[in-house]
Amino acid sequence: MVEHVASETSGDERGALLAFIEDQRGGVRRSLLGLTEEQARSRPSASELSLGGLLKHVAEVEHGWVARARREPPAVRRDESNWHESFRLAGDETVASQLARWEQVAAETEEFIRSAPSLDDTFPLPPDPWFPPEGRVSLRWLCLHLIRETARHAGHADIIRESLDGKTAFELVALEQAG
Repeated sequence: MVEHVASETSGDERGALLAFIEDQRGGVRRSLLGLTEEQARSRPSASELSLGGLLKHVAEVEHGWVARARREPPAVRRDESNWHESFRLAGDETVASQLARWEQVAAETEEFIRSAPSLDDTFPLPPDPWFPPEGRVSLRWLCLHLIRETARHAGHADIIRESLDGKTAFELVALEQAG
């Protein structure tokens, strides 16, 4: 469910981009409201996706992109051999621990974007085959990519949640506002 994102202060492009990223994070977080760990780990469709796994994935992806923009290696390097692990909670990982991790990542993203000299600053794309060789993107692109990535998975989360217990985005927003 799309909620209204408040208009940015005139000229605050960073604030607008960060507000849209946060709005989409809210969609993923809301999908987990009131669920048990077992429900959050369950896969109610033919897909491998679970709500807990989506949560882990979006936090990991956001962290990875900001690390690249800082020209640091991501905390976890994913490739074809371990990509699937980014979509499932493992070991002692819990929804609560992943929510806390994502909160930390979100704060780091906000601090990084707000402190950058310009959204036009660029950084190199990883040398993965799906990116152009020697490609570079701007911090503005990074923000737009995080909006797209998180929104895509917020939509997946809506479908998974509704498959688990019939709760729709409208009901989850009301639940979030009540509690």
